[in-house]
Amino acid sequence: MTTSTHTGGGMDVKGVMGSISFDGEWITITKKEVGQQERQFRIRAADVTGTRLKPATRLFHGYVQFVLPGSAPATEEKGLMAGGRPPHSDPHSLSIRHGANEAAQKLMAAVEQARA
Repeated sequence: MTTSTHTGGGMDVKGVMGSISFDGEWITITKKEVGQQERQFRIRAADVTGTRLKPATRLFHGYVQFVLPGSAPATEEKGLMAGGRPPHSDPHSLSIRHGANEAAQKLMAAVEQARA
């Protein structure tokens, strides 16, 4: 795993089977599924039309999601294993653990600020 060396307030959130980094302009969502190649999705903060953050609890993962023009946000999957999160295949969201709530909140606030 590489560490971020961005200057200018770069931040990273470690999620479930992936991570999100934000360098002030670009959001990079990296996802790794078992047995598959790592995939990266880059989104310009200026292109984001909305953000959703569902904090994780001790029992259930939460998620971070970015909404883009022309794409409806992925719906939450119901069920015990999904715990009300978008599917892992959604390129604009990432599940987070309870310990990542604070980092996720800071990242989302930074993205909201960059959008303004």
